[in-house]
Amino acid sequence: MSKSASGTGIVALLREDVACVFDRDPAARNVIDVLTCYPGIHALVIHRVANAAWRRGLRWPARFLSYVARAVTNIDIHPGARIGRRFFIDHGAGVVIGETAEIGDDVTLYHGVTLGGTSWTKGKRHPTLMDGVLVGAGAKILGPITVGANARVGANSVVTKPVPEGMTVVGIPGRVVRPEAYRQLSDPHLSNHGIDLEHHLMPDPVGKAIACLIDHINRIEARLEAHTAAETSQFPAKSIRLSEFRLNDIHSDIRLDGVACSSCGNICDQEGCAPSPSTQQHA
Repeated sequence: MSKSASGTGIVALLREDVACVFDRDPAARNVIDVLTCYPGIHALVIHRVANAAWRRGLRWPARFLSYVARAVTNIDIHPGARIGRRFFIDHGAGVVIGETAEIGDDVTLYHGVTLGGTSWTKGKRHPTLMDGVLVGAGAKILGPITVGANARVGANSVVTKPVPEGMTVVGIPGRVVRPEAYRQLSDPHLSNHGIDLEHHLMPDPVGKAIACLIDHINRIEARLEAHTAAETSQFPAKSIRLSEFRLNDIHSDIRLDGVACSSCGNICDQEGCAPSPSTQQHA
């Protein structure tokens, strides 16, 4: 969490807040456009004033300003939340930021993001977002956890555990899927403050796990086919599928790797299954 915001005047902070919009939103045309048509800016302007009143002990005026901002912008920021410099809320609809949340410099939130608590106890109960964090649309970050600098949270993820610096988190519950090598500022995907806006380029851990399982199954099937082919060539007259064995089909001249289970009558080599009397006689 940057300490520079607390020592910077409200006017200077608002100038930076407006200027960063042009860096992160290609739809921004001019200052008038940003000041009049961006609810994220409106909510942040009111929050800067409400937070100043909150820190001076003017709790009711601060809460009322927060209420007005929510009614006008559909963005709910508690006046006690600490927000750093160059903070940007894109679109803004449905964003909720709790009382003890702390947000560093150059953080970007998309619509539907919640920085919420997980308990009713007083004290620190909301997350801390370090510098350069990007949170995708609809993501929920819950509890007094820390999201490390330059981390990315995928859209609609639910994060309840700390996120290391420079990592990417996706899914429900949120899982760290890979480190994000911090690219040079010359990369066209990065803003002037090094924020990676390509938040749609997220890995799919579930898809990768399924692909690994399919590959494993294919290898097992290949080994089974090779084993079956070898047995068929060795005993061509007695080639029969394991599932076709019943008690009445078992003869002493048929090679069996397992025993006939007394409970089901099928060939079974599992521990705990007792051989039938007929199988013991053949044996």
